[in-house]
Amino acid sequence: MLSVVVPMFDEEEVLPQTLPRMRAALDGIGCDYELICVDDGSKDSTATLLKAARAGWPQLRIVRLRANAGHQAALTAGLDVSVGDYVVTIDADLQDPPELIATMLARAADEDVDVVYAIRSDRTSDTAFKRITAGLYYRMARRVAGPQVPTHAGDFRLMSRAAVDALHTLPERHRVYRLLIPWLGFPSTTVSYTRDVRAAGTTKYPLTKMFRLAADSITSFTAAPLRLATWLGITGFVVCLVMGTASVVAYFAGATVPGWASITVAVMFLGAVQLLCLGLLGEYVARLYSEMQRRPLYFVAEDTGSPANAPLRVQAP
Repeated sequence: MLSVVVPMFDEEEVLPQTLPRMRAALDGIGCDYELICVDDGSKDSTATLLKAARAGWPQLRIVRLRANAGHQAALTAGLDVSVGDYVVTIDADLQDPPELIATMLARAADEDVDVVYAIRSDRTSDTAFKRITAGLYYRMARRVAGPQVPTHAGDFRLMSRAAVDALHTLPERHRVYRLLIPWLGFPSTTVSYTRDVRAAGTTKYPLTKMFRLAADSITSFTAAPLRLATWLGITGFVVCLVMGTASVVAYFAGATVPGWASITVAVMFLGAVQLLCLGLLGEYVARLYSEMQRRPLYFVAEDTGSPANAPLRVQAP
């Protein structure tokens, strides 16, 4: 059986195109499947459109969250309820073609691997700024999480049941699946595709969320920023020691000691370094605080696949 998880938030504009195309692609595979649409607290008519589609599509399962929990948490909600031997995660905007799922299934079976990553062969549909930042992100990701992280692989992937079950054992709340899944170390392969422009509507993943994802990627896999703060502190100490020694020598030699300009620059530099170090430390402390709270990742308001469609309260791992 195949499970397909589609997180969505305020996607009423694109759903009339997404659902028919998704159904045609999945029906054409010729195996049992379930399509799990996770409504991440949408404020528009996303839920209404999904319910209308489900009336004639029994394989469609709707998981509606009470509030917007975020893209990675919505993916977690879908993975938690999936039952397929293989699970595919894909976004609703049709930038990732659902027709590629059949190829991914075939590659998983032919090469006997647990994970198939869909790799973007080019990023011509992205802006120049996004292409540059994406390149920097994947370079950083491979550095902190290891060379097994595929370049230009987003959240369009296929996983075996063994890989999904392994994800369920991970306790952290701040999840970045594009790094966590390669970190698991399951045998994997890739398929390439050309990413289309968004079929309709606007992106629900603005620049602020991209930076948050990058920050989570760094703090989840490395303590290097904390070590950087240590080295900055050592560097600042050495600089101050040299300047202090030079001032003392100049004083006893009768030379003019540098004036307020150099002192002001030194104080401002050290102040900036201190604030940077406090900010880095604060990121890690905030993560620890969030993990210690152990609050649920999400709350389910409705699940059409649960007994009597009863609301569920899903706890964090």
